[in-house]
Amino acid sequence: MSLLEAIIMGLIQGITEFLPVSSSGHLALFEIAFDLEKTGLLFDCLLHFGTLIAVFAVYFRDIWKMICEGFGIIGDFFINAATAVSRLTGKKEKKYRKIICNGYRKFVMLVIVSTIPTGIIGIAAKDLIELASTVLIVPGICLIITSILLFIADRCKEGSKTPKHVSYTNAFIIGICQGFATLPGISRSGTTITACLLSGFDRKFAVKYSFIMSIPAILGSVVLQLFELDVKTVAAAEWLNYLAGTLVAAAVGYICIKIMLYVVKQKKYTIFSIYCLIVGAVSIGAYFILG
Repeated sequence: MSLLEAIIMGLIQGITEFLPVSSSGHLALFEIAFDLEKTGLLFDCLLHFGTLIAVFAVYFRDIWKMICEGFGIIGDFFINAATAVSRLTGKKEKKYRKIICNGYRKFVMLVIVSTIPTGIIGIAAKDLIELASTVLIVPGICLIITSILLFIADRCKEGSKTPKHVSYTNAFIIGICQGFATLPGISRSGTTITACLLSGFDRKFAVKYSFIMSIPAILGSVVLQLFELDVKTVAAAEWLNYLAGTLVAAAVGYICIKIMLYVVKQKKYTIFSIYCLIVGAVSIGAYFILG
């Protein structure tokens, strides 16, 4: 892969990860259209890692508070465990601490619950996902599915749920949706935000939840790929190209998150729905014409 190709793919990733048009679908179409050698999940994961940098930049305060409260949850869990042991030994009874005692701790637990089904689906369907990215008709069909989801999103009733009111069942279902969104052409942000809106989330919180819940899933995917990577198969020049693509994805992704906040608030999904429908239809048509 050349430097220019890596930069273009980073640009595509940065734009399509946060705008609801499927980054994996567009990357797959780009690779097929220009007959590029398949880069594999490693480069895809690094591009996603670049967009994670953008998420951290936009939601730094929320993520930092979640990290702090996450350690607080662990600390209170062990304190309660010690209290339980103390009670069993007949010592003076102590009160148990309430572990989920604020909105950020609930947010942390919701993200954990969402991550479980995403991880299971991602690991189980890994080979299928790689294969699907090489067949032109698959991203086409999936983009049409994304188009339908976006059409639904604009017509969802206004919700008001924030972490305090979101159920763990809601979080689990949204995690399943994120798992299926690993298919090329199914927009992760579009799918999860639509699932959030259908669950009654406040629109601003739906965007925040969608982007923050992607962090553990994508980080986990990157770590797994790094463990499986044979460093000798990646030349030094390729690593530089990968880095360039990652940085471009981060910069462009930051801008697109800001755009996405406006899109959801103003109910402008229909524009992207039409775009996905057209690109999906063209992809399917190209499969039968060129195949």
